[in-house]
Amino acid sequence: MAEVVGIRFKDNGKVYYFDPDSKTYSKGERVIVETVRGIECGETVTPNHKINDEEIVHPLKKVIRSATKEEIKTVENNRKKEKDAFSFCEEKVVQLGLDMK
Repeated sequence: MAEVVGIRFKDNGKVYYFDPDSKTYSKGERVIVETVRGIECGETVTPNHKINDEEIVHPLKKVIRSATKEEIKTVENNRKKEKDAFSFCEEKVVQLGLDMK
């Protein structure tokens, strides 16, 4: 059995398991973790709990730390910019008459 926390990076995205490294994280807490894409901020969706080793993709990466207020604000600003950029692209597709869905 291994102790893990479940972290999600997108609102309805997949939950990934990370090693809490002897710290306790509660549901809804923002944390900083290292992923294959680099350092990312995710939200704890399942607090510390134990699961069977067969359910884990090894090696299990550790949670680096809790996110700071500034990091959370940066993530929120980036999400807003994503929405603005998507809207801009949709407008350009219509303006240029591109055959896109």
